[in-house]
Amino acid sequence: MPDVKWVKITTDMFNNPKIKHLRRLPDGNSIVLVWVMLLTMAGRCNAGGMIFLTENIPYTPKMLADELDFEESTITLALKALEELGMIQTDGFLAITSWEEHQNVEGLDKIREQTRERVAKYRANQKQLMCNVTSNATVTQGNATEREEEREKEIDSLKENGKEKSKRFTPPTLEEVTAYCFERGNNVDPQRFIDYYTSNGWMVGRNKMKDWKATVRNWEKKDNDRPAQKPAKKNDFHKFQQHDYDMDAIERMLDLQDIAEVEAMRKGGG
Repeated sequence: MPDVKWVKITTDMFNNPKIKHLRRLPDGNSIVLVWVMLLTMAGRCNAGGMIFLTENIPYTPKMLADELDFEESTITLALKALEELGMIQTDGFLAITSWEEHQNVEGLDKIREQTRERVAKYRANQKQLMCNVTSNATVTQGNATEREEEREKEIDSLKENGKEKSKRFTPPTLEEVTAYCFERGNNVDPQRFIDYYTSNGWMVGRNKMKDWKATVRNWEKKDNDRPAQKPAKKNDFHKFQQHDYDMDAIERMLDLQDIAEVEAMRKGGG
């Protein structure tokens, strides 16, 4: 889906009876803030109001608490209150009800128009390049025409699906890296991965990163190539022979020893 950067929130939002009711609840202002943050998450997912980590992994209250930086109890209270007011659904996947009220319809139309213009410009450039091909070119006219037809088919296919493959690298989100690492079952730390490449401007060596998934796989390979740690040396306690002792007999022996010592002291003092 096109990348939509904002969703609609009306200016009279805080005059809405539901919002007023939420603010009167314990920790009500936090609940309203959670509601607004859920709207932005739904816009980021751009899936008809659904909110998920990936299409196969729904959010749990604990995951939302970590994502939104709230206590889990506050998230649980907010989800319950919002569902009672019919503002969200939590059946399986979390979803915003009446999502069309918050959709950025104008923004979507603008993105679609920009996509159409880019496709038309791309086709015009390709046709101009075809006109400039000479007999000394390294590829034949037949091969060039074949590639042009393949590009046309690819662009048409992307257009039908409402997608256009970007030529520019876009850094992934923490959710995307987390989902990919989960899918591959590796030990790569998504937050460490994001922090590392954010700090160096998403450079791999001296080159700009082109495929972050390939870089994740490279990290994964490096982790797998590290030598396994040697198991901790076992202690030698097992070498000692275990014995069964008569504890009552030992106590009697100690009592007799104490009596003897007292008697000796008494005689010495006398």
